[in-house]
Amino acid sequence: MEKNLRARPPIVTLMGHVDHGKTSLLDAIRKSNITAQEHGQITQHIGAYTVEVSGKKITFLDTPGHEAFTAMRLRGAQVTDIVILVVAVNEGVMPQTIEAVHHCQAAQVPVIVALNKVDKGRDNIPRVKAELAKYNLLTEDLGGQTISVETSAPKGLGIDSLLEAVLLQAEMMELKADYGIPAEGVVIETKLDRGSGPNITLIVLKGILKPKQSLLIGATSGKVRAIYDDHGGYLSEVSPGLAARIIGVEELPAVGAKFRVVSSEKAAREIIEKEKSLVSTPSAVPPRITLEEFYLRLQTKETKELTIVLKADVAGSVEALTESLQKISIPEVNLNLIHAGVGTISESDVLLARSSGSIILGFNVSIDAKAKTALQREKVQVRFYQVIYDLLDDVRKALSGLLAPKMKETLSGKILVKQVFHLSNGHIIAGCSVLEGKVLRGSKARLSRGDKIVWESNISSLRRFKEDVREVAAGYECGVELEGAKDVEAGDIITAFQVEEVVRIL
Repeated sequence: MEKNLRARPPIVTLMGHVDHGKTSLLDAIRKSNITAQEHGQITQHIGAYTVEVSGKKITFLDTPGHEAFTAMRLRGAQVTDIVILVVAVNEGVMPQTIEAVHHCQAAQVPVIVALNKVDKGRDNIPRVKAELAKYNLLTEDLGGQTISVETSAPKGLGIDSLLEAVLLQAEMMELKADYGIPAEGVVIETKLDRGSGPNITLIVLKGILKPKQSLLIGATSGKVRAIYDDHGGYLSEVSPGLAARIIGVEELPAVGAKFRVVSSEKAAREIIEKEKSLVSTPSAVPPRITLEEFYLRLQTKETKELTIVLKADVAGSVEALTESLQKISIPEVNLNLIHAGVGTISESDVLLARSSGSIILGFNVSIDAKAKTALQREKVQVRFYQVIYDLLDDVRKALSGLLAPKMKETLSGKILVKQVFHLSNGHIIAGCSVLEGKVLRGSKARLSRGDKIVWESNISSLRRFKEDVREVAAGYECGVELEGAKDVEAGDIITAFQVEEVVRIL
């Protein structure tokens, strides 16, 4: 149980379209936070840095791009608390902007919009906000919950307001960590230095990391010899929500690998040996899926959902397919189109599909080389189509497989109870006359008295005179026992029926 919970700094990533000013905005944030004592110091690139605003800290990951963001998630390391979506107002919402939004939404990470380059196109701000609203990013001034800030990196406009917005969002999220346990966290950058060997940048998520502690870090281990900040200064400890560069680990781990402090290097090596034989998938990442498999995976869930990434040749095709797919979806079986875009299937599409448990549907498009490599690694299913009907038909068939079958009742016979016999063993036999159809032994039956249904079960015994029979037709009399029935009276009606499963088609 976590006992030493305290507030921790938020961890923030900047994302958005290329050339919309992500790097410039990061530089402006860094420069705005340099104190007089820090002037002249050289900032070390360690993959993350921390700024202080009104006595509170914010950690920024210096790894812009939704591919890196999603690659971390694929390794089970969802480090980012908040995403700043950078949108240049002079250009508006672009394809990579949309991709970034969909990656954030798949990860369920809150977004703050930085309306950047306002010095070049302030008049475009209403249009940009309207475009963002199409992707469920409705800003506060339009009645939504998305925080937006107007910025200009070269002019230094809105930087303080942006940092205050991050702190406000973090306050609403009530980010906390346990400071009293052995440190845990994630690797965000690695580098091999000729002098000091493997250099690793870590984000601490729990506990406090200190020098001389032993680490289990991915599939390697080591002892922390020294800890440095982003100015190359020595640190005596790193608390949750903060990043630092360490030396002392034997080998370079993978970016996104998790680390934790252990009692000794020997203990770390023993754990590594035990885990080498185990192949596990991070619990945060959904299983790989195909159209053929997803019914088997989801049939035990109450909510049934097929998640799709769609790529098409032109905007008109995307619009037509999106509209048609949305018409197929019904409340009982949800079709979740998490991303629809124009152009070649990219590595970003594959990573998004893998992290969200989606399949990729391509209409009149190809796939680039990086995406092919990612497909082989991530085992994501891609299906290509040249006819819209074929694509929709495959999806319709898949969703139909998820529909619970409809139970259809077929009336087989109607019986009037004329006399009731109570046997010594407690069973009740109804002497009946078959009014309509025929009665089958073992069929379902409903006992009615006036407008009230008294009992429903199976016909467990059916007799003509003293012989057991399989069925009795209309116009004949018979003895009927309803399984479990304890209240049968003369004048009751027994309706016999068959129940069959009917496959439902959308």
